[in-house]
Amino acid sequence: MAKNLVIIPTYNEIENIEKMVRTVFALARGFELLIVDDGSPDGTAKKVKELQKEFPNQLFIEERIGKLGLGTAYIHGFKWALAKGYDFIFEMDCDFSHNPQDLIRLLESCEQDADVAIGSRYCRGGRVSNWPIGRILMSYFASVYVRMVLWISIKDTTAGFKCYRAKVLEDIDLDKIKFMGYAFQIEMKYRAYKKGFKLVEVPIMFTDRVLGVSKMSTKIFKEAFLGVIQMRFNS
Repeated sequence: MAKNLVIIPTYNEIENIEKMVRTVFALARGFELLIVDDGSPDGTAKKVKELQKEFPNQLFIEERIGKLGLGTAYIHGFKWALAKGYDFIFEMDCDFSHNPQDLIRLLESCEQDADVAIGSRYCRGGRVSNWPIGRILMSYFASVYVRMVLWISIKDTTAGFKCYRAKVLEDIDLDKIKFMGYAFQIEMKYRAYKKGFKLVEVPIMFTDRVLGVSKMSTKIFKEAFLGVIQMRFNS
């Protein structure tokens, strides 16, 4: 039976973590969870350790010191997952902006013929809820900009809800991933695309977080804007 691992980076997600863990483990398909926590001062890691007593063979945690960035958290998790022999490896946020129920649809896409299944806000059938119109437009046209610069057809280039076949992560040199913020999500898709893997967009409803604080900043957007140009010319 295939082994499925969901990687969730956390920093101050005490309001969401227990509900997320229980929701994922209640799904009709079997998933294991790896929490990569960057020293949350609010007790997120402590709560995960308490839950491990209830889910000893499903819930895992890797703790790091300080906020080291989204990209490094996922790369840490990818390497952990490959070492443990997982077949399908997922990225997901902890704040319920990504619906855990959609994990099953991403998995089914990769079980069929996708190498990377992308939970997409902007492909046909995808939607965004609870975002102000300004942020929707900024996010949408950011993806348009990425498509124009990198010459790729993916509608939601900045999406952070994905399923990878293990072979994709094995074939990408994770140590050469350059960007660690918002541009990380773009770079991972672009490298998979350049390697010839099949990327499939699965429409999702993206809902803005209700609890906790967003980690988005203008610095992250700036990295993405300039990083895309570097990706294009470096390729």
